Amino acid sequence: MTVFEEPKVDNEERQKCEVWTRVMGYYRPTSAFNKGKQSEFKDRKCYSEDKAATK
Repeated sequence: MTVFEEPKVDNEERQKCEVWTRVMGYYRPTSAFNKGKQSEFKDRKCYSEDKAATK
């Protein structure tokens, strides 16, 4: 059996991940949101339809 080692990457080498979300029928990067919309996006909760249907 082999042991998997995660590669070590410095923060300077990392690439920033851009998050997009659907707003009013089209997709938009969250980095383009104003402070209020960014705060609202952080407060959102994800849910699963399967879990919601069983309750």
